[in-house]
Amino acid sequence: MKKENLYVDIHVLQTVPSANINRDDAGSPKTAVYGGVVRARVSSQSWKRAVRTSFREESEGASWLEGHRTRRAAYLLAEKLAEKDSSFDENSALEKAVDVLKEAGIKTAKDKKTGEMLTGALLLISSGQLEKIADYVVNNDELDKKELKKVLTGNQSLDLALFGRMVADDPELNVDASAQVAHAISTHEIVPEFDYFTALDDDSAADNAGSAMIGTVEYNSSTLYRYANVNFNELTHNLGDELAVEGAKLFIKNFVMTMPTGKQNTFANKTLPQYVMVTIRKDTPVNLVSAFEEPVKSRDGYIVPSIKKLEDEFKDTLQFVEKPVLTEVLTKKGSSLLGDTDSLGELLEKVGDVLRKEGAYESSND
Repeated sequence: MKKENLYVDIHVLQTVPSANINRDDAGSPKTAVYGGVVRARVSSQSWKRAVRTSFREESEGASWLEGHRTRRAAYLLAEKLAEKDSSFDENSALEKAVDVLKEAGIKTAKDKKTGEMLTGALLLISSGQLEKIADYVVNNDELDKKELKKVLTGNQSLDLALFGRMVADDPELNVDASAQVAHAISTHEIVPEFDYFTALDDDSAADNAGSAMIGTVEYNSSTLYRYANVNFNELTHNLGDELAVEGAKLFIKNFVMTMPTGKQNTFANKTLPQYVMVTIRKDTPVNLVSAFEEPVKSRDGYIVPSIKKLEDEFKDTLQFVEKPVLTEVLTKKGSSLLGDTDSLGELLEKVGDVLRKEGAYESSND
């Protein structure tokens, strides 16, 4: 028997010094116009990539944390086939993998430039799915399309369960995303800046004062408002009861702690959030970006007035939506009017306790 749905909202305020962590096609930091002024912007795709990468780095061999977004799915499957059946050599394993993927509804074709057998678009596939497909192939003489599709929609990795999958070749292989990630924007107006740099040739034989290279890098600094949510019912549907709570906690942790790595070596801009609010709601997810539709203006830093505007907006939303089942805040002592949690670990444990208690299903027997 289904329980009421649960939505986990994650709100983050984070100051970023001079940086260019997410570039457009011209190499400039991405921006957005909001409230009539130019804001710094970091795309949702960029931050999801950082989260996905973190899952894999922390997986320690756990297949549910290892997802692959790739066009080389045939090669990954061929490796698994060769591991499980020594009769496959490199060529025959690849041929079999191409046939299996085709039977499942995923087409591959030879790339004109590289000669590799690639899918038409990037495919998000889990290590668990590759493992199960290989097991099915080596244990069955004939391929059954329904069974292959069943494998390809089960055994999901956390990133697949959170961010979903679209397969144009066969919509039956699509996976509905259980998470939404907003583009991060600055709580205030920003002014683009440029770093003019020169590079000298340490071993130049020339007897002049010229530079070997001259260039510019555009950057800005900002206090970002970041937001994401998780439909816990959908996450449970994708991952199963046992992994859904742990998956939600890992997503919160990695969304809070990661940062896109664009030009990180140039600017050393890795910071930690100054404010985190996590709520669990039963009615609807709520993005609080409207708190900053009127940009913050300050000569004494943006984080403190941004916190106040965010918490005021949170209180105002209670005129329209139900009070959350849980509201937890992690920030500097005394900075929040909603109360403080001592550590990220404590916050995650509180979230996990509520999700277990209020979870998507009464029991596996209902």
